[in-house]
Amino acid sequence: MNESSWGTPPGSGQWGPPDHGPAASLRGAAPPVPAGPVHDGGGATQTRPMPLVPEPGGHQDDHRDIRDISDDRGAARLSGPLFRDDRPQEPMPTSLPGSDSDPVKPQKKSAGRNLRAAIGVGVGLGVVILASLFVYKPVFIGVIALAVVVGLWELTSRLAERKDIRVPMVPLALGGTAMVVAGYVRGAEGAWVAMALTALAVLVWRMTEAPQNYLRDVTAAIFAAFYVPFLATFVALMLAAEDDGPQRVLTFLLLTVVSDTGAYAVGWRFGRKKLAPRISPGKTREGLVGAVLFAMVAGALCMQFLIKGGIWWQGLLLGLAVAVSATLGDLGESMIKRDLGIKDMGTLLPGHGGIMDRLDSLLPTAPVVWLLFVIFVGSG
Repeated sequence: MNESSWGTPPGSGQWGPPDHGPAASLRGAAPPVPAGPVHDGGGATQTRPMPLVPEPGGHQDDHRDIRDISDDRGAARLSGPLFRDDRPQEPMPTSLPGSDSDPVKPQKKSAGRNLRAAIGVGVGLGVVILASLFVYKPVFIGVIALAVVVGLWELTSRLAERKDIRVPMVPLALGGTAMVVAGYVRGAEGAWVAMALTALAVLVWRMTEAPQNYLRDVTAAIFAAFYVPFLATFVALMLAAEDDGPQRVLTFLLLTVVSDTGAYAVGWRFGRKKLAPRISPGKTREGLVGAVLFAMVAGALCMQFLIKGGIWWQGLLLGLAVAVSATLGDLGESMIKRDLGIKDMGTLLPGHGGIMDRLDSLLPTAPVVWLLFVIFVGSG
């Protein structure tokens, strides 16, 4: 330990009796306080304790206890950690001392995104979807195919940027479009055949490049083909119902949006307990309850008034299933984005992120809703 690291601050007094040596006559500078016994004047030995508070620049990692400190007035014994502070902590002031400024007010909880831009983009997308859905069905199939291609481009671009995974985009885009069209025209069988052909095309296309990382690239490509276009094909299957195809698709979209809105609103206002903090810290259990309640009410209304042959209690089950699948889908993409180290898949939609950031809850919900429609009211 350095002796120069310890001393009595000027003007703060001394722990032992005053010095009688020649250094005491000097004014303007405090003499250093030795850390051990010192001889004062006629040879009497005095012991000065070391100060309990180290000066700046000292060895502040030396947490040794002080034992058997004594002075000429008697023996005293101190023990305890060197840097212990037994004084109670005073509350932090809400304003700076001597300042005329107002006390610091607690910050309001932020919604976390640009709500004005998000609402504007959402309304615009809703108009396009409704117009294409109820005016001419093939136009809506084109909307689905376009969303699939853009979603594939976002996903493959992020894989290349963050993981150096080279996914062949051409066979994925062509195969994804073929899946959506085949599902609408030929049903589930056509969608499965298109999926198989897309996987085969990816395997062959990747053979034209170097064999290094072949397995990794084709595995990622087949995952992308299943995750985006194949799951989106179930929307085309719902639309293919002759009696109420557009109403089924509208119900599917409304329930997913209502579930997401309920989770967002309730979680932002009342959320306390984290749902999956390691995956998505912003999601709460209270938000999941809000998603379930909102979706069940909307499901009962939609099944009763939109779906031919539907009953309100079926809508309750449908809403519950949508809330669960939409939440799992959102968490699934959050896992992908955390693995890639990104916040959003893209920036195409202001206030929302990319197309994939809007499809995350829709894609896994589509087969669930299609299956429940088949069970409750048939394939149409």
